[in-house]
Amino acid sequence: MGNICRSPTAEGVLRAKLEAAGLAREVRVDSAGTHGYHVGEAPDPRAVRFAAARGYDLARLRARRVAREDFSRYDWILAMDEDNLTRLRQIAPDDAGADLGLLMDHALRHSGVREVPDPYYGAAAGFERVLDLVEDACEGIVARLLRARSS
Repeated sequence: MGNICRSPTAEGVLRAKLEAAGLAREVRVDSAGTHGYHVGEAPDPRAVRFAAARGYDLARLRARRVAREDFSRYDWILAMDEDNLTRLRQIAPDDAGADLGLLMDHALRHSGVREVPDPYYGAAAGFERVLDLVEDACEGIVARLLRARSS
């Protein structure tokens, strides 16, 4: 919602995985919130710290709110949970070209998990759980892109 923990974590993880797979030049990645709570702010320090421990750099990211142009700029817009997906559907223009879905629809190992839980009000374990889920889904996205590239 506010774009300071889950979304920037997904952005940082996906950027790193795309780079490792040689896809970084072909895929544009950005994160945004469905509400404008933290526009311009850095990710939550806990998200930055836990991501850095796994080799992902979130420190330079800044929160922004979803813009109307995003719905035509991107092929996919992936939400962390059903509430955000509903909000995206509400604000999407009628001529939106992007496919809207859940990040976890791309998960490889956590296929039964539909949502990435919000760790903002929780303990450290929540940020670790977010990383586990986001890494899995991002690996699924990269695998899908690599399959599409080779077809």
